[in-house]
Parts: sequence; structure tokens; C-alpha cells
Amino acid sequence: MTACETKLWQALSRRELSGVKFRRQHPIGRFTLDFYCPELRIAIEVDGEHHDTASGRRRDIERDAWLASQAILVLRFWTGDVIASLDAVVGKILEEVDARIEGDPLPIPPPFRGRE
Repeated sequence: MTACETKLWQALSRRELSGVKFRRQHPIGRFTLDFYCPELRIAIEVDGEHHDTASGRRRDIERDAWLASQAILVLRFWTGDVIASLDAVVGKILEEVDARIEGDPLPIPPPFRGRE
């Protein structure tokens, strides 16, 4: 993990976000998610410079579309935002966690068929 990811992991790993558990570097399909909450199907990605290129954006769009097809919500944050505004980033994650806890049941994704 990068230093930025480590900083966010410290906040996520304490279960202070409504008591939900996140995993780090969690593989799903052909992707590895920076952080993932399987209970709520929330993925958190911390994006650095390589995501701000044409090829990086294409990869992210493909990845996010596949994850959405699996009923996984993807939250993306820039490394600079995590470093400069960790409380705001954690606040946004908490909003989504609470919305998923209080909201409608999650859609049932299609069967997972391993690496795709």
C-alpha cells in the first residue's frame, strides 16, 4: 500500500464507520480493490497520477462498469484529497455506508464466475 492508502486504512480499519468491516487489497474478478466492504458492496479506490491519463480513465471506466454490474458501488478519491482532507473523505465514505445500511436492500448481482 502507498503511504496515502495506509493513512486511509488506519481510518477504515478501526470500524468507526457504523461498525462495518473493510478489507484492503481485496481481489474480485480480475481486479484488486484498494478497500472493500463485502457486507455493503462498497469499493474504495485511491487514485494517483496514473488515473489522470486517457488510458487510466479508460481502465477506470471499464473497471467501474464491471463492478457496477456486480452491484458494487465504487467511491474514488484522489491521493491529494486523502492527504489534505482525510476527515472529508472519511465523512463521504460514512455517508455512503449509512445510506446503504438505511436504504433499500442491495440488488442481487449475477452469479460470479471467477476471473473474467
